[in-house]
Amino acid sequence: MRAHITATARTCFAVLRRIRSVRRSLTPDALLTLLRALVISNLDFCCSTLAGVSGTLLQRLQSVLNAAAQLVYSARRSEHTSPLLWQLHWLKVPERIKFRLCVPVHRCLHNKAPPYLAEILHLTTEVDACCRLRSASTSTLTVPSTRRSTIGNRAFPVAAACAWNSLPSSVRTVSSLNAFRDDLKTSVQDIV
Repeated sequence: MRAHITATARTCFAVLRRIRSVRRSLTPDALLTLLRALVISNLDFCCSTLAGVSGTLLQRLQSVLNAAAQLVYSARRSEHTSPLLWQLHWLKVPERIKFRLCVPVHRCLHNKAPPYLAEILHLTTEVDACCRLRSASTSTLTVPSTRRSTIGNRAFPVAAACAWNSLPSSVRTVSSLNAFRDDLKTSVQDIV
């Protein structure tokens, strides 16, 4: 994943330099539209595959997000970016990964996802061995066992189940997708 993250960061920083050169001729709305279309979409593309990647690699992508927020507010590089990200309603990279894992799980559990994806996720209530446990009454998922912790734990069924189970039960039980996204975004910021 190192080569992928390096290439993504390089591409995003090149786009940020180009946008910075024409920033004075852009309205604030046009600037945000360009950043969302050319930088944020690049960071979000398949970011759920980055689950379990080391923090140093994720920090490279976070620096892209920080530079984009600093560009929007014309902030100095030494300025702290957390308040800027909060004002823009942008999640940090680990939070984005968790968000991108939990939304497909919600779709799978509510029969709005392709069957091949829904078949690999199982509620604890569906497993016979867990029927008598207290966890059987919750909406948690069973986490499949893996042979290799480096690759196996990053697989979608494992990473998605772990991300889903770490959510508060009040968020997991929301049935509407839009309400789930809103609740998820606020809860993910608190958890990660």
